[in-house]
Amino acid sequence: MDGFLWLVVMYLVIPALLLLIGAWGIWRRLQDKKSGFPAQDERTLKITGKAATYALYVGSYFMIALLLMLIVGQEFFGLPDFGAGPVLIASLLVFSVTFLVLRWYLERKGDL
Repeated sequence: MDGFLWLVVMYLVIPALLLLIGAWGIWRRLQDKKSGFPAQDERTLKITGKAATYALYVGSYFMIALLLMLIVGQEFFGLPDFGAGPVLIASLLVFSVTFLVLRWYLERKGDL
């Protein structure tokens, strides 16, 4: 990316997006509170807990498999070191996406 364009994105666009998303979240929570919609009930807490537990298991197994693959690949096959950045991003994506998908699925499923 061009130096000036990157500065504009980094110092103007990203903070503006963060502020807009935060304002939308606060506004949505206030609207739900005014309408009497409960933020969390027993079912929501149970679904979130179950989804978080499963996401932790899936993410942990993914990280173990990824680390073993990197170690075996470097030691036995001479693959280059990828660095910590892509590995951490992949792990974070697996944790987050697994949690969101499982929570959505369990909310749609009905009875637990």
